[in-house]
Order: sequence, then structure tokens, then C-alpha cells
Amino acid sequence: MVNQKLKLYSDHSRHWQTNKYVYPVISRRSKGLSIGVNLNPDTVCNFDCIYCCVDRTDRAQPPAVKEVDLTVLSDELDHMISLAGNGEIFKTPPFDATPVPMQRINDIAFSGDGEPTSYPLFPQACRLVADMLDKHHRNDIKIVVITNATLLARPAIATALEYLDAHQGEIWAKLDAGTQEYYQLVERTSIPLSRVLDNILHAGRIRPIVIQSLFMKIHGQSPSPLEIDAYINRLSDLNHAGCQIKGVQIYTVARQVAEAYVTPIGDDEVDAIVQRVKHIGLHAEGFYGPQ
Repeated sequence: MVNQKLKLYSDHSRHWQTNKYVYPVISRRSKGLSIGVNLNPDTVCNFDCIYCCVDRTDRAQPPAVKEVDLTVLSDELDHMISLAGNGEIFKTPPFDATPVPMQRINDIAFSGDGEPTSYPLFPQACRLVADMLDKHHRNDIKIVVITNATLLARPAIATALEYLDAHQGEIWAKLDAGTQEYYQLVERTSIPLSRVLDNILHAGRIRPIVIQSLFMKIHGQSPSPLEIDAYINRLSDLNHAGCQIKGVQIYTVARQVAEAYVTPIGDDEVDAIVQRVKHIGLHAEGFYGPQ
């Protein structure tokens, strides 16, 4: 097991200095610097995951930023790519503690306070990021869409994803359950699991995608063996139906989450699920909880 417990992994604040939308994080799954783009500063999401690190409970205190100004976002991204590209970001606390091998930009990630594909101008945001990478001559950097996969079938989103296919784009789609009951317990949404699975399959038939799966203890109880069996069967079904699964990220909670009754599963439990995924012929990696 590689050291996955760097303190920086637990600090995924979406607030950095005076920026409104763009923020840096050292990501355990990106294995380097991920430049986050928050298209949902209003914190609205069509999921209400029990493990989410976004506080959606205090609606009496409205968010400081409610809408996305693409001009400001562009300026922030321009500055952030420059800071990361010349190494200045790694001289600034807490990023000065970044191990040397991880002092690299891995990706620009649409990952914020809600589902990024729900942003009405998502296609324009995709083009903005691609244009900014062209400006900096950094077409080696991936553009990652971290998504709950609920809206991938919308024509405008599908077109935007096709555009990203030609610009180092990558979909990281969430799949946290094998059964509808457990999915509902974790995601707390009216959107059925079947839609998520259908959208993942459709998107994955077009291009290779990454599956992200978070497992946790709920009231001290890990997912049941039957739930893990169902989850593995879902992955196997997707794979056999033509979904190009580039890799599966198995992880657990590593920072403060929405519900206090949600806690990490053990390292051995993460490893066991990883082995189950590998057994059906898929590449898988494990990412662990805090020390």
C-alpha cells in the first residue's frame, strides 16, 4: 500500500485566497495538483450524499457567490495555471508540504459544490478551460469531469463531452452502490440508480471512463457482503455491455463529511474491494482514510 495518508489529502477546500471559482488541491486520486473549477458555488446539487463535504444544512446563511461569472473564472484559471506551472504554488502553505514527485499539474477538474454538468453554461465552461490550456501550451493536462452521471444523456452535455474527448477530457463517474436501496441511503436523491447506470454505459461505450466508488461505515456498519456482491455485478454487467472502464477508484472518506454517523472503512476493507474488482478483469486502485 502506497502512502495515501498525506495530510494534504484531507484539505480539499474550494476556497483559495480571494478566488471565487478556482482552487488548488493535492489529490490522492490525481497523484498531483488538481486545479478545481467550481461551477456550483450556490451549493445546489441533485444529490445530497451523506458523505459529501459540502454543508447543505445551513440555508439561513446564503453562499457568498451564487452565480458563475465566466470572465472572472477565466482570469482565476489563467493565474492558477501560471502559479502551478512556474512552481510558485508549491512555495505557498500548505502546498509547500507537497512531495516533490507530486509537484505537477495533473488535471483541471470540474468538481465543486454540486453536480458540474447541471451548470447551464457547462459547454462554454469546457471550451474556456480547453482554450486556457492552449494559451499556456499545456495540452498535456487532462480536463476531468467529476460527475454523478445523472445528466450525461442531455444533448448539450453529450456534445460538450464529445468536445472534451478531443481536448484531453476524461469522465470520472460516481458509482457508490450495487442496489437501489443502498444507493438511496447514500445519495439521498429521487433519481433512480438505473439512470446512473444507463448513462455510465452510454458514455463509456463512446470513450474510456473512470469509475469512482466511495464506501464507508454507516452507523459503524460497513457495506454488507451482499451489497459488495451487487456492486461487483454492476461493474461486470457494464463491462460486458461494452462500457470501456479505464479504471475503478475504490476509496473511503478522508475528511469531514455531511453526517457524523459516516466514518471510513478500514484499509483492509478497501483492499478487499479492490481485489474483487481486479478479479473481474478491471484495473482498480485503493485510496484510504485518514490516519
